Amino acid sequence: MDTSPTLTTMTDRDREIDATVVRERGRLRDFIRRRVGDAGDAEDILQDVFQEFVQAYRLPEPIEQVSAWLFRVARNRIIDRFRKRREQPLADIEREALDDPDQAYRLDLELPSHYDGPEAAYARRVLIDALWDALDELPANQREIFIAHELDGKSFKTLARETGVGINTLLARKRYAVLHLRERLRSIDGALDS
Repeated sequence: MDTSPTLTTMTDRDREIDATVVRERGRLRDFIRRRVGDAGDAEDILQDVFQEFVQAYRLPEPIEQVSAWLFRVARNRIIDRFRKRREQPLADIEREALDDPDQAYRLDLELPSHYDGPEAAYARRVLIDALWDALDELPANQREIFIAHELDGKSFKTLARETGVGINTLLARKRYAVLHLRERLRSIDGALDS
């Protein structure tokens, strides 16, 4: 009798992973889609989250509160997406704002990859925590426009229509928010590098 494992045999862990993916996929996809305008990008983020989940779930240390863990990873991936673009000189950003206000005043900070070891993972976590702390420091109108544009993916035209506030005012609020966030995160990033 052949007792070697077959490809069709699933372990209990594999079944738990499958059940979690089936249970959380819809809610997680909706969460990501509300924050990322492009459906393809949203699907890529969703796949990245589940790939990271499979890798983490197979580690000896169990994941506590799997659902919360998945949404935290998704939020971090969304933030990564917005930071992939390199910072540009302010004059270039202002020119882009005139051409396409929805691309104006982006935060565009680089996060260390979570694949680059424990130091990079630590630096990444510190920067993400600092981002949320810095967002809390902003005046409400700046914080709201930043979150609506950067994380929720709303256009300035849509925001102007929804709020009754002019696009130039919204752009100014977003610019002040980005300048504050860049300064706060630059100081944290500098401390991590030393």
